[in-house]
Amino acid sequence: MSLFSDNIRSLRLKKKVSQEKVATSLLITRGRYAKYEDGTSEAPYEILKKISKYYQVSIDILLCVDVRKVKIDELVKLENNKLLLPVIVNNEGENFIEIVTQKAKAGYMNGYSDPEYIESLPRISLPFLGPGLHRGFPVEGDSMPPHEDGDIIVAKYIERLDEAVVGRTYIIITKNDGIAYKRLNKNKKNVLVLESDESFYTTYEVRASEIEQIWEFKCNLGKKDTKRANIIPGSVEEMFMELKNDIRRLERKR
Repeated sequence: MSLFSDNIRSLRLKKKVSQEKVATSLLITRGRYAKYEDGTSEAPYEILKKISKYYQVSIDILLCVDVRKVKIDELVKLENNKLLLPVIVNNEGENFIEIVTQKAKAGYMNGYSDPEYIESLPRISLPFLGPGLHRGFPVEGDSMPPHEDGDIIVAKYIERLDEAVVGRTYIIITKNDGIAYKRLNKNKKNVLVLESDESFYTTYEVRASEIEQIWEFKCNLGKKDTKRANIIPGSVEEMFMELKNDIRRLERKR
């Protein structure tokens, strides 16, 4: 049996419905649906879309993630029936922030919906950020000063594109370009106009259909060493210094 077969069977049993009831909702016969569950037949795209809507689980999750290992009810629901895997919390219930390091950046586009990949990323906790789903991403290049190449940007997940505010900066995850950090110039219907803070770089557009995730900037953890002689004990600067050291230690372990 395929992962997809296991998933739809698991979801049906969790929903406590019969194959006949699911098949009726999909406008197909029970025998046809049963073949999808036992893996003897592959569901065409149109049926995949119907199954996705019926169980309210995205197609990529159905095909690529073992739903038996994930608490579906705790997933963050996105537009177009997409799901984002839940953030991990510590024993005190505080959100952990996964850090996508330079080393892990290449695999993020394939692994952001894989719970095992997300759990493999180094994690820190920043309670002062408040509620919401946060993640750390590396800056690449020199287009967004004062942020430097290799700095870690911590950003908050935005559920809908219309929540993106003109003038603020965002981590944009796209199908073709991967991870980019830019300022929002315009939020037009179905299109975002993005620009760099360094005027040398040109403004460009990204269609909403190309965007996988969008994260709003919250803080920069930096990457470079800071002389401890200039840091006041108990200050925010000291806290960030310790966080930077923690990140470096985690990266070395991996």
